Amino acid sequence: MAAYSPRVLLGNWEEVLRQEEIQLSVSKDGFIHFGDTVMLLNPDKKSSVENHPGAHGSLSLAIYLDITSVYSVESLQGPCGVSAVEALDPVGRNTFCILSVDGSAVGEPIRFGQNFGLGTTGGVSDQMFYLASDHKSFTRFAKISCLQEVFLTDELSFLTCWQANFLDPQLRLEYEGLPVPANSKIVITHCHTNRSLAIPRNFWTRSYFGKEHEVICHTYLDSHKAEEDKNYWVIVTGNPSDEGGTMINTANPHPGGTGKNEFSEET
Repeated sequence: MAAYSPRVLLGNWEEVLRQEEIQLSVSKDGFIHFGDTVMLLNPDKKSSVENHPGAHGSLSLAIYLDITSVYSVESLQGPCGVSAVEALDPVGRNTFCILSVDGSAVGEPIRFGQNFGLGTTGGVSDQMFYLASDHKSFTRFAKISCLQEVFLTDELSFLTCWQANFLDPQLRLEYEGLPVPANSKIVITHCHTNRSLAIPRNFWTRSYFGKEHEVICHTYLDSHKAEEDKNYWVIVTGNPSDEGGTMINTANPHPGGTGKNEFSEET
């Protein structure tokens, strides 16, 4: 008798997800725009000294799929969970669309300090879901860390509004109103609670694809009152020279950066 494994349980579902590869938007001007299809990456933690698996590599934001979702795509209903996965290829569960919430037109660049939404792309369900969060309460909190929960909902509201902030807090006001660059480290903050999207990396959840990281809203500050790498995000776009490829291997550390490959194993 064959040994049980998640791969046996998933059957054709995993094959379907692998086939649902999604092409990311290509940024011709180097910025992120309303309507873009992107991945959200918490970049490689080269300085990490943690010993648990997944502590160092880049992680992508993804829809959390439980057993009900595995057996029937149509059963995926909001609110549903999100997680962070080691998969860096754009597929249905880890790609999102940048949405306008203030009347800005599709194709316009989003700007630092401007509200925007993040919606699923339809690769897993025909229903669009929106990334959301809300203040921690006795009934709503992240299941493992007990911090502020991040989830997906099918209703647009003030709970689904986010802002991009420049990485260096000392330059944040100077950059406010300027276009947000693609493939560069930024901080993404929830407008309603003023807490930043984060992956602590020491809280695990288990899906039917294996262990995945818990995603929360919590601002981690160092001794200089700057966000830690748990709050760093890169909005990844497509590679214009490689159809179906991404710009992961050419990402800059910050706007106006040196162009050093942030995801390379080289130092």
